[in-house]
Amino acid sequence: MLPPRLLYAVATSSFSLTDLRSQSPTIVVGFILLAAGIAAVALFFFRRKSRELTLIYFSAFALLYAVRLLFHASVVRSVSGVSHSLFFRIDLWITLLLLIPFLLYLREVLGPQSKTLINLLIIAPVLLAVTAIAADLFGVGEALAYSMNNYLVVAIVGVLMINLIVLRSRGLAPPWTRENLALTTGLVVFGLFVLRGNLVSIGVLHGPDFEALGFLFFVGCLGYVAAHRTFANEHRLLAMDKELEIARQIQSSILPRAVPRIARLDIAARYLPMSAVAGDFYDFLPLENHQLGVLVADVTGHGVPAAIIASMLKIAFAGQKVHAPHPERVLAGLNEALCGKFEEHFVTAAYLYADLDARIVRYAAAGHPPMLLDSRANGGARSIEQSSFFLGMFPEATYSSIELPLQPGDRYVLYTDGLPEAANSKDEEFGLPRCKQFLESHSQLPADALADGLLAEIARWSTRSSGRPQEDDMTLLVIDWQRQS
Repeated sequence: MLPPRLLYAVATSSFSLTDLRSQSPTIVVGFILLAAGIAAVALFFFRRKSRELTLIYFSAFALLYAVRLLFHASVVRSVSGVSHSLFFRIDLWITLLLLIPFLLYLREVLGPQSKTLINLLIIAPVLLAVTAIAADLFGVGEALAYSMNNYLVVAIVGVLMINLIVLRSRGLAPPWTRENLALTTGLVVFGLFVLRGNLVSIGVLHGPDFEALGFLFFVGCLGYVAAHRTFANEHRLLAMDKELEIARQIQSSILPRAVPRIARLDIAARYLPMSAVAGDFYDFLPLENHQLGVLVADVTGHGVPAAIIASMLKIAFAGQKVHAPHPERVLAGLNEALCGKFEEHFVTAAYLYADLDARIVRYAAAGHPPMLLDSRANGGARSIEQSSFFLGMFPEATYSSIELPLQPGDRYVLYTDGLPEAANSKDEEFGLPRCKQFLESHSQLPADALADGLLAEIARWSTRSSGRPQEDDMTLLVIDWQRQS
């Protein structure tokens, strides 16, 4: 609870036109700073794509100083009805807090060479503000708090200016951009005004206090820097959005525009990237005499790097047509083409070759989730495990394939791990057993309907249908042979 002296009755003093004229410069500067602080907050919230913390720190700094400056004018105190006692509390508390948003602002805009120093400097005003405000609540230490704050301001401004000079002399300071030039000029000019004002306060110098004019100049410089950073970030984000859209269009162009049309074969393909660009990839190798090669792959990671590797995979896969009937050779060829091209990524892949005339299917995988086979003849869905080392990491890796009879009504499902690993709100994965169960219970559906139904079921499971974001890329290929009853 605040002490009684903070709740004194509102003052009822009056003012004259002479007071108004003499204090009008201070009042005008105060309202300019107040408007600048409010404008910075508005810019922060209206520019959602490029929100800069510098705007918030600048706003806090400007608003605090504006309030303190306005209440220094007796005309404002008279109109607002603030008592002398409450004015002294406001003035002291703002004085103690003012350094904190200023240093936070500098931490955001100065180079990394100065951030450690500023993190250390922030500790002193925070400790002083907490201690002095707590003491003031009990009516003690007011004069000492002002005095300690004056010395602290002088020390911090001095350290910052010395640090700037040292960095410049050693060639470690950032280049002289418009932003840095405005900040440095404002800091130097305001620093000189602050030093003079505090030296006057402690009795070293004498004369009127012009600190408000220096602060107005400094706020103009800070506002320019904050606004420049905000608009520059927004421009950068817009450029990135444009580049991502171009990357999305390029990636879309490397995916098949349509599934192959082969008699007695029903194919459905679904591709759901987590973001604008993704690392999932699938492609077909249509061959003569009712033969088909199908590849599905998953590049580790997301975004542009994974999409670039997927584009490389497209080119490498096109070169494997000569080996299409032999899945182990296709994967070996892809591995050879990708090895040495990247360090932090790898690729999992599964390749299926179907010969409808010979009624055989050959399958091989490289670190990829198992293929699913829903067979009418065998009465249910099962997983086909035939995997080896993933692609792009081990030049000497070898691969093997498995051959299966192709029977009427067989359904083969290839997918990436985003499907079975989709988790619900309890972090439970959808899992392979549920995928199999869905295939068995919906075996009568055609390929397109089954693909849509499975993805919808996974969306319900992971609560994406209620707005939860997708956590991984998803690719699903369903291949049916003679699904008629």
